[in-house]
Amino acid sequence: MTTSMTTPMPTSILIAALGGEGGGVLAEWIVDAALRAGLPVQATSVPGVAQRTGATSYYVEFLDAPAQPGRQPVFALMPLPGRVDVVLASELLEGVRMAERGFVSPQQTLLITASHRVLTTTEKMAMGDGRFDSQRLLAAAATSARQFLALDLLAIAQRRRTAISAVMYGALAGSGRLPWSRDIDEAVIRARGVGVETSLAGYAEAFDAARDGLSAPAAGALPPALADIVQRGEERMRDYQDESYAARYRARVESLRATCDPASPALEEAARQLALWMSYEDVIRVADLKTRRERFERVRAEAMAGPHDVLEIREHLSPGLEEVAAIAPRRLGLALRRRVGHTHAVGTRGKGMTLATTSVHGFVLLRLLASLRRWRPRSLRFHEEQAAIDAWLAALREALPRHAGFAAALAELPRLRKGYSDTFDRGRTSYQRIFDALASRSGPPDDAAAAALREAITAALAEPEAAAPPPRPQGAGQPIVWHARDSTLTSDATRES
Repeated sequence: MTTSMTTPMPTSILIAALGGEGGGVLAEWIVDAALRAGLPVQATSVPGVAQRTGATSYYVEFLDAPAQPGRQPVFALMPLPGRVDVVLASELLEGVRMAERGFVSPQQTLLITASHRVLTTTEKMAMGDGRFDSQRLLAAAATSARQFLALDLLAIAQRRRTAISAVMYGALAGSGRLPWSRDIDEAVIRARGVGVETSLAGYAEAFDAARDGLSAPAAGALPPALADIVQRGEERMRDYQDESYAARYRARVESLRATCDPASPALEEAARQLALWMSYEDVIRVADLKTRRERFERVRAEAMAGPHDVLEIREHLSPGLEEVAAIAPRRLGLALRRRVGHTHAVGTRGKGMTLATTSVHGFVLLRLLASLRRWRPRSLRFHEEQAAIDAWLAALREALPRHAGFAAALAELPRLRKGYSDTFDRGRTSYQRIFDALASRSGPPDDAAAAALREAITAALAEPEAAAPPPRPQGAGQPIVWHARDSTLTSDATRES
């Protein structure tokens, strides 16, 4: 009888430190502590660049338990995006850079970063104030990690007259992610024989700060309601496009969150509408949804078909010429749209067709169409939608800190851009008319502007077929229309007088 044995997954730690901060010493301490605890461990490093243009990265992997007899783990030499357990940064921007490179995962990673800044060369070269906004950096870091902790590590190091590496070691140990006792850490620090007492003091203060910080709500963390929306939005973006698109969604929400109270209802609605808008329904998306296993299972259940019953699903399609141009590359799509405009009205339906998605021919045809997803970012409609989204976000960033009511109404405006085909064409027309007339107005928004915007949205949703122009704001002038003189009427008037 044989017993199968599996080697446990290693714990991975990525350290980002600037030159002269002792990042190498910190990595050596972790390795020495793991060996003292009898754990397999491996560390590698990638040197950075001097003059604050980059950091040196140290990567450590170790098992949480001794290796099984006759079995040795194989460790990675470099970190993998989305697979790092702990990211430890000696400076705030370096922590955000690690997140930007994908090493910080909202499903797995604990991000511990110093809250202070050391200005980059680019920031120093700016003619004016070129510094990055620390609050926005903190918020971006908080939204990218499963757990986030920002500590003033530099202040602790200065108080204890020690290197920041000792303080970082204490913060790491205080997080509870090291599978050995604090005594081993202190023994490793003493064994080095340099600055022992000051290093131990810095380690101890940071240990307590990290332990207390992780037991309390994280500073800069999103409110539960908004965090749930953002998480669902990211999942939707990954399903719709890819991981980079999810990161784009997260960054856009963060750009709004930096302008207002994170608990603002308008911000929550904006995050929800943004997720829906960024996953707009083009023919690629429709083909993908129609050919998913879950859809076949749902239809079979709704039809109450038994396991041996034959089920056939027929799709009645009539793609419009505009929809074909929309998924084409930008230049080709524009050329096709211009040619179509000479002979057909926009929105003209193509010749109808019927496909059975339960047949090999129909299923393969729709899956081929769904496979165009990878080229979607080059399409005409993708370019147009992103430009419209950016304009809406810019207006929201102006409105959120100035008038909550107007911002709340503006956050709901994308509700008009829904569906596809003729429904989308009508909604897009209404959206643009309202946005141009009311949403992108200059001057500070007020209650009257908020009421006018909300009334226009309500009217457009109530009568989507009409696509009527929005109500005119108070104080706006009426157009003057000049007509040609009617000579007959003039002669009659003259004759009567």
